[in-house]
Amino acid sequence: MKLESVKRYAKKELNGWWIISLIGAAVILLPILYVFLEIFQEPNENWYQIREYLLGNYVINTLILVFFTGILTIFLGVTLAWLTSAYDFPFRKFFRWGLILPLAIPPYIAAYTYRTMLSYTGIVQSTLRNQWDVQINPELLSFSSLRGAIFVFTIFLFPYVYIIARAFLESQSSSYIENARLLGRRPTAVFFKIVLPLARPAIIGGAGLVIFEVLSDYGVTSYFGIHTITTAIFQTWFGMYDVDTAMRLAAWLMFIIIGVFILERLLRQRKRYHLSNKSKPLVPIKLKGVPAAAAFIFCTIVLSLGFIIPLFQLIAWAGLTFDKVWDISFFTLLTQTVSIAAISTAIIIIVATIIANVCRSKWAFPYILSKVITSGYSIPGAIIAIGVLAVFIQLDETLAPLYSYMGLGDAPLLLSMSIVMLIVGYVIRFMATGYNAVEVGFEKIGTKYTEASRLLGHGITKTFFRVELPLIKGALFSGFILTFVEICKELPLVLLLRPFNFETLATKTFQYAKDEMIHEAAIPSLMIIVISTMSVVVFHLIDKRVKK
Repeated sequence: MKLESVKRYAKKELNGWWIISLIGAAVILLPILYVFLEIFQEPNENWYQIREYLLGNYVINTLILVFFTGILTIFLGVTLAWLTSAYDFPFRKFFRWGLILPLAIPPYIAAYTYRTMLSYTGIVQSTLRNQWDVQINPELLSFSSLRGAIFVFTIFLFPYVYIIARAFLESQSSSYIENARLLGRRPTAVFFKIVLPLARPAIIGGAGLVIFEVLSDYGVTSYFGIHTITTAIFQTWFGMYDVDTAMRLAAWLMFIIIGVFILERLLRQRKRYHLSNKSKPLVPIKLKGVPAAAAFIFCTIVLSLGFIIPLFQLIAWAGLTFDKVWDISFFTLLTQTVSIAAISTAIIIIVATIIANVCRSKWAFPYILSKVITSGYSIPGAIIAIGVLAVFIQLDETLAPLYSYMGLGDAPLLLSMSIVMLIVGYVIRFMATGYNAVEVGFEKIGTKYTEASRLLGHGITKTFFRVELPLIKGALFSGFILTFVEICKELPLVLLLRPFNFETLATKTFQYAKDEMIHEAAIPSLMIIVISTMSVVVFHLIDKRVKK
């Protein structure tokens, strides 16, 4: 009986929208499965050497970065979320959204900025020596280490925890907190006995995003010379030209990602939080005197370290090299970055809209489909790049007879050396960003307008363009901006998949930094920050609209 109902549903609902959705899911899933299956293939000699002498160090360094960054971002993000949600102090409204700004500076840009600032010839030590005759042991400010990487990841990724924890505290915990206050509980008791247990799902969710970013990173760890699994993938690819070993390392990194998912579920085991959507907002307590000053100073220090100081340093460096960098080649670089990001984002939004529309059904399969197409965001760019390259090489081998017939040679790498491969990598990696925004748009309008249109005899396509599209235009715009920004900032994926001689702002910035041309890296870095700040502004405007 169930099989018959499934067949009737498939016959009724199968249309162009479903076909495009299934193709999109297959494109996203195939490279990931390709990497996963590599673990069952016979390894080559390079793999045995890496496993014997290097893999242990790669895994240990990766776990150290993940553990300490996770702990510190939770501490910083939750503390700031509690301060800006539960208390009123000078400039609280500014800090409430301003503390999101560190996300506008990619960690690899922050890494070379702080390392140069704190070096022996940098502005910090030079000023102390020349102005105040103070000598500091350079080792105390050494930034080429795990310590420096943990600092950078913490200061520039904590907003992931802050945003999610703050949203939860302001909207879902007010009644519990106010009841505890009325019962005479001290602020510390309220925080540890009420806030932390209630906000644990939100905290773990934010920390999960931080961990995925750390596992995905190549810019910071490579610049600081830290050996992780991601840097090992690049070294085996570019250093040994061994794609098979790189794929095997990517497969092991994927297992670590799966382990993070399992750990997150175990931490939540059997705990469920069903809170009312009608909960009134949390009313902040007015701070005065020393507590108000302390809250203001703490927020100012964090915002200065995470945004203001590196921004002003980059502006100063940009002034030194403006005439050298700001030329026709830079405009070519900017055009390439914007055009590839715009094309990829347009494809993502179109496919995400189609899939989100068909996934509004209450059938189980659409739910699985939505999880499949958003899986790329939780997988590091290096893994996706390896899988995409392997699939495209296999595709070129399959199409070799056709290439020969067309007079292109016996076995040319036509697709795997093209910009198409990079676009596919972007689509897989950032489909979740566009999909989540579109899904929120559909959830807000509900299904009553759609059902009314369908009852009047309009098909799914006509209903979408005449009824749904005008209602979700804001969500589509938000999704486009957020996805566009993420693509412009992406580094590992584009380093691995870009065609020969193709540069973006991210790759050019990283190349300047690797070549110790720090001042020249300032202008492309500032362009990335300007583009990234758009996402913060969009997020703030959306947040204000939601609260109205």
